[in-house]
Amino acid sequence: MEEESIISTMAARGTIGYIAPEVFCRNFGGVSHKSDVYSYGMMILEMIERGRNLGLHGLVTTEEDEIARKMVLVGLWCIQTNPSDRPSMSKVIEMLQGSVELLQIPPKPFLSSPSSAEVPPSTTSTL
Repeated sequence: MEEESIISTMAARGTIGYIAPEVFCRNFGGVSHKSDVYSYGMMILEMIERGRNLGLHGLVTTEEDEIARKMVLVGLWCIQTNPSDRPSMSKVIEMLQGSVELLQIPPKPFLSSPSSAEVPPSTTSTL
């Protein structure tokens, strides 16, 4: 039962960028095992970002590119704003072990920044 998995926390601990939104704002739900999934997703995305900053462009094999795409998709599923939209850890492992072709693109997280196409023209003036 999901309500049984809610964790009581008196003081949140951890690296700020890895802490799930529900830890700070109860409007997103209670802190649960899905909060750990969020943190895991942020770690996956951080690993991909650091790997891309190594300057090895053009030296990546097709297999490495597929692994990176899979990690990005799984990471994005893990950081969904609504905890109930995040996969369980067992599902995350299943997604990482499966084929990238079987993964769907997750919906855009609620707290993400709008794309330039979503910003009204009056606010996108050029300098």
